[in-house]
Amino acid sequence: MISDDEFRLLSELLKKRSGIALTEDKHYLLESRLLPVARSRQLNDISHLCQTIRTKPTEELLVEITEAMTTNESSFFRDIKPYEQLRSIVFPMMINSLATSKRMRIWSAACSTGQEPYTIGICIREDAAKMAGWNFEIIATDLAKKVVDKAKLGIYSQFEAQRGLPIQMLIKYFNSLPDTSWQLKDDIRNMVQFKTNNLMDDYKALGTFDIIFCRNVLIYFDDATKAKITEKMAKALPPHGVLILGATESLVDPTNLFVSLPEFRGAYKLKSAQ
Repeated sequence: MISDDEFRLLSELLKKRSGIALTEDKHYLLESRLLPVARSRQLNDISHLCQTIRTKPTEELLVEITEAMTTNESSFFRDIKPYEQLRSIVFPMMINSLATSKRMRIWSAACSTGQEPYTIGICIREDAAKMAGWNFEIIATDLAKKVVDKAKLGIYSQFEAQRGLPIQMLIKYFNSLPDTSWQLKDDIRNMVQFKTNNLMDDYKALGTFDIIFCRNVLIYFDDATKAKITEKMAKALPPHGVLILGATESLVDPTNLFVSLPEFRGAYKLKSAQ
């Protein structure tokens, strides 16, 4: 059983390194996620792990703990509606705004094992006739190197591949492998550049984006951290840019930078662009 002091140590570590805020009812989550970390290092339990953090905290250990606590829930076409609206509402907006350059940059923040950015790539390919001659750049980032490495391979189990993905798209965009898993075809994989990135860090090196996906991420942060992330993402958007959050997420916007797109729940534009 994790003591209150151990919970405080671990939750403060997680908040500092990832921005994720754990509530008091998450003792069980810490134990279930971190016990395997402790045992992989020949430590008997969470108490010994905490003792190591206090006395010999290597960067490798702190990274392993942070990655173990990061939620990596994802699926293709998750909640499907946002992708339908991406194609019916946002892409036409971008085609109008970027008609001269015909270049579009999209960021999938906290991309987990890659289903989100690959789904975006599939949406682009499905609309290829409408966007002939366009150049697309999809940047996908996540805090955890292990999930970024998995995402780069584009290989998914039968369950992962079929979860949310229509069978005709599975056949069209994937190759079946001998072990019954599926791998995205090179055409889609080559559309996405994967990088490790912490949402708590600076984004300037990534450049600006016409569309930012940050879905089902902010729910893990407290309001102060949400506000900081919101402000940084505003700086990464040009006047015509669109920020897409999860439909049930609240946008903490203390400086009143964004306005919602009334026809697309969870999507926002910069207020200064109006």
